[in-house]
Amino acid sequence: MDLIKEYNEKELTITVKDKVDTNTAPDFENEILDEMGKFDSLIIDFTDLEYISSAGLRVLVATGKNLKPQNIPYVIKVNDTIKEILVMSGFDKILNIE
Repeated sequence: MDLIKEYNEKELTITVKDKVDTNTAPDFENEILDEMGKFDSLIIDFTDLEYISSAGLRVLVATGKNLKPQNIPYVIKVNDTIKEILVMSGFDKILNIE
């Protein structure tokens, strides 16, 4: 997993490339948790992601649950491959994807 964090004022973009799987999902989650309280909106950019496992999907759901009480908007930008995974798993119904 290759991960880059960039701020545009109080908007955080986390770009993730390669894979988010059982081995890398904890690191992905920790990177998000390390930034909690520092941003007003979040973009997770998966446009160059090749694969996401159920462990990665769990991180997305947990992130949404953490942001909801604070009314922090977030969007997940996806490519066709990742969108297909989200649609097949039904996660497109509960996550804000573009």
